[in-house]
Amino acid sequence: MTKSFEEFDVYNKGIVLAKLVFELLNSKTFEKEFGFKDQIKRAVISITNNIAEGSEYNNNKQLIRYLKISKGSCAEVRSMLILSRELGFCSQTEIEEGYKISIEISQNLSNFIKYLITKIKD
Repeated sequence: MTKSFEEFDVYNKGIVLAKLVFELLNSKTFEKEFGFKDQIKRAVISITNNIAEGSEYNNNKQLIRYLKISKGSCAEVRSMLILSRELGFCSQTEIEEGYKISIEISQNLSNFIKYLITKIKD
């Protein structure tokens, strides 16, 4: 039986990252940054949503497609964490954990994609 998306470690790491990002955005420095906050929220939510959506197709090619989208969203989140530091919205310390988890998620997604590619029957 195929695992449901809730059982994927990478999905659960995505939930942890989303919680960290949303917590970071509660800072007063982000108060008036509506567009910035909206963009990073959409990106971080996209990570887990694409894992979930792709898994429901019960088709490795489709899942790979959605995992790649998720990986792109993960890079977007990482970029926005860097930008939030560079723009003075927060410190390196405040983004450190989210940054680290985003790299782990990206690596996990790459490994998952590589694994699924080996399972595709021509």
